[in-house]
Amino acid sequence: MKNRRDRVWQSSPLVRRYLTSIRGAIPLAAAQLEVMLRLIAARSEPVMNFLDLGCGDGILAGTILAQYPEARGVLVDFSEPMLDAARERLRPFARQLVFLSADFAKAGWPDSINDAPFDVVVSGYAIHHQPDERKRALYGEIYQLLKPGGLFVNIEHVVSATPWGEWIWDEYFIDTLHNRQPDQSRTEQGEAYRHRPDREANILAPVETQCDWLRRLGYADVDCYFKVFELAVFGGRRPLK
Repeated sequence: MKNRRDRVWQSSPLVRRYLTSIRGAIPLAAAQLEVMLRLIAARSEPVMNFLDLGCGDGILAGTILAQYPEARGVLVDFSEPMLDAARERLRPFARQLVFLSADFAKAGWPDSINDAPFDVVVSGYAIHHQPDERKRALYGEIYQLLKPGGLFVNIEHVVSATPWGEWIWDEYFIDTLHNRQPDQSRTEQGEAYRHRPDREANILAPVETQCDWLRRLGYADVDCYFKVFELAVFGGRRPLK
């Protein structure tokens, strides 16, 4: 029997609904991408190759390629509908990209990666579907895929510290949805948001806890570089030595 994550992300209709409504309505999305690019630029080296883990429709990869058009990339996702969306979005860069169907919920997924080590590994709203034990292990696997000095950036959904904070975040997101589609009532949008299928697959963790995991794994310059309610951009670098 498929688990909740499989039921959501292997369904083409649900993936399309997510990409056109929830993913497209994430507040401050442009600011998060700008932070990611600033972190990458701070390496003071061109990006020769990168890994987009849980690539979705390829929005992170596309942002990197717009800045570093000669870079080669590997895009990994276990959802074929998502990979199809990424292939369509990134069609102009197809010759320099590898689209890989692999499930990073399973420990052996790096065995299918032939292009490591990477200058940059990025992930966007994907790792939070894993149990905490798997998150920690995955961060260790990512570390091993980085070149010395390589950068990991995770744009992620993290848990609120209190139910009050969670309520504020939900209200913020519903407002954003309503601003995008004012012809639909805010009440209807709120109900759809709170009961959407992909929400059941979320396993959220505090950003402070996840940064601590990165430090313990050996990452340097670990920080939460951007955070607004349950949106966070965090990560770190593999030391040069």
